[in-house]
Amino acid sequence: MLTSRSLSRMKVPHHIVIEPQDEADYEKALDTFKIRPWVTLLIAPFSNHGDGPGRARNWAWDKAIEMDSGSHWVMDDNIDDFYRLHKNKRYRVDCDAPFRVMEDFVDRYDNVMMAGPNYRFFCPSSCKFPPYRTNNRIYSCNLIRNHCPHRWRGRYNEDTILSLDILRDGLCTIQFNIFLQGKVATQTMGGGNTEEFYHKELGFNEETGEAIQAEEVLDVKGYNVEGTRAKSQMLVDMFPEDCELVYRYQRWHHHVKYEKYKTNKLKFRDDFVMPTGVDNYGLKLVKKNREDLVK
Repeated sequence: MLTSRSLSRMKVPHHIVIEPQDEADYEKALDTFKIRPWVTLLIAPFSNHGDGPGRARNWAWDKAIEMDSGSHWVMDDNIDDFYRLHKNKRYRVDCDAPFRVMEDFVDRYDNVMMAGPNYRFFCPSSCKFPPYRTNNRIYSCNLIRNHCPHRWRGRYNEDTILSLDILRDGLCTIQFNIFLQGKVATQTMGGGNTEEFYHKELGFNEETGEAIQAEEVLDVKGYNVEGTRAKSQMLVDMFPEDCELVYRYQRWHHHVKYEKYKTNKLKFRDDFVMPTGVDNYGLKLVKKNREDLVK
């Protein structure tokens, strides 16, 4: 529950979509982590379906529409803190300002269907980055317009699929660098898709073309080193003109060619009026002791 604990520390009310069999464990965890005031549990009407996270995410999308919101956030459960990138330095944020800033910025435009913060490890302090980039992939922490014409689909890589569906339709996405998410790497935290998919999926022997049982390719930590290949290959099969399969960092990945969608231009709403002056949304730089940072 890294994401929920981070949001609660930031005093951000949020919902957690859970399956019925996990309700007792989550109720206990809300008290263990002292986050109950900030969390509302939403119990999904299904469990252990094995067809990927899209079903739960689309169900949450429908819930957001029922709540009469124009947009909604959907986040993975392994986000460890959020950050403000300022003058090449990354500062941990202890309030809800990042979400308000990103929401207001996206609301300027008619054709932005999805947005979200970049990963912290993709914005090292040794480099300079623009405040945001357009028409790129939005991963793990997604702000979605409820009227978006596309929905979550696919057993794996649902973030990439939704990003490409939006871009291929001539619409836009915004990836923020001004705010970042502290994302724990895929397969390094238990629960969710780690056990459901990555550790159970079969690898493939390129020479023989035969399937490899997952237990034959476990690394020293017990992870299936071929576990990400099936999901990356599925994406290549779905979007052969946009994606290719690559092996990097001891793991299979997909590489997506987003450059072709840079011609998708942001379009202001007809009633949008550009604000004047500077609005820092109440953000202040505060020095804290190390013990104050312990969650």
